[in-house]
Amino acid sequence: MRFAAIVVAAGSGSRAGGDKQWRVVAGRPMVRWSVESLLAAGAGQVVVVIAPGAEARADDALNGLVGWRAVTGGATRAASVQEGLAALDHSDDTPVLIHDAARPFLGAAVIDRLIDALDHADGALPALPVADSLRRGVSGLVAGSVERDGLWRAQTPQAFRLRTIRDAYAAWDSPEAPTDEAAVVEHAGGRVRLVDGDARLMKLTYPEDFAMAEALSPKTFRIGQGYDVHRWGPGSSVWLCALEIPHDQTLMGHSDADAGLHALTDAILGAIAEGDIGDHFPPSDPQWKGASSDRFLIFAAERVAARGGRIVNVDVTLICEQPKVKPHRQAMRERLADLLNLPLDAVSVKATTTEGLGFTGRGEGLAAQAVVSIELPG
Repeated sequence: MRFAAIVVAAGSGSRAGGDKQWRVVAGRPMVRWSVESLLAAGAGQVVVVIAPGAEARADDALNGLVGWRAVTGGATRAASVQEGLAALDHSDDTPVLIHDAARPFLGAAVIDRLIDALDHADGALPALPVADSLRRGVSGLVAGSVERDGLWRAQTPQAFRLRTIRDAYAAWDSPEAPTDEAAVVEHAGGRVRLVDGDARLMKLTYPEDFAMAEALSPKTFRIGQGYDVHRWGPGSSVWLCALEIPHDQTLMGHSDADAGLHALTDAILGAIAEGDIGDHFPPSDPQWKGASSDRFLIFAAERVAARGGRIVNVDVTLICEQPKVKPHRQAMRERLADLLNLPLDAVSVKATTTEGLGFTGRGEGLAAQAVVSIELPG
């Protein structure tokens, strides 16, 4: 164990519309980002301070993580932090990081700098220099300037030895609530060192902050490919890319045999490494006999969304001599865009022949291949 940690998640989050600590940010509940980062950096114990009655929400948000426990907070942030401190059972010299759940993108480098700083100070906090010019305002009008030299934007987590922060809170005798733990230690005569903060460690306070967080969150891009073949048989129409096309044959299969959708479904599942269409909709299962393949595609898209991801674009190629695809291509694109909730310019449908070669050239069947790109939280 390198340190212990407290994550304060007991506030109402009213300025962000309420309960912001449980809101999903870039695919994860906001509080989970911080707890995961602290555990990965070597926290021996993470105490998550929550509001009364929020135990089930914490269990759901942090499901699968080991090394955390929840305690109920107080009426103020300072009271909540003290509840968290009381729940720690470590030695006096254990470093303790106290962090706001509203700052989800905590990096290991900031944690390292904070712990190192405790060798030379009673506390440490990450901070960024103020870069913008500052103005005083009165009734909506500029009423003077504020010198920005020496001003810093304080962030969390803030780091202290366990005994230091407990004693400092015990000595707090001001009628005003402290703004943060650094103020408590300073009030007790301690020295708090500034370390380099991180611009990504922004505090999410207002609704617009969440849009910024989504844009700044780390992302991973994945590529998936799919391929499917069905043979021709007797019929009067064929389903291709969720569109029924009149034809003198149909494609044979357990479902509606839409090779375009099957290839695209496999491409999406492949991008998230969740098997293939047969794993989720086995042809041996009678409930899928004659099923519309758009159900399979929607399922795959929902699996991406469940992981906080999004489909960026799709590209489907139909390989056949008949039917002619070009007259229906625009309608196919529109149908796929609607099913996947994508802009039309993110959906491509193409067709090609094999110049009379192979099983498609002989008119024995139709083949489809698809490529998809997706974006997942990093």
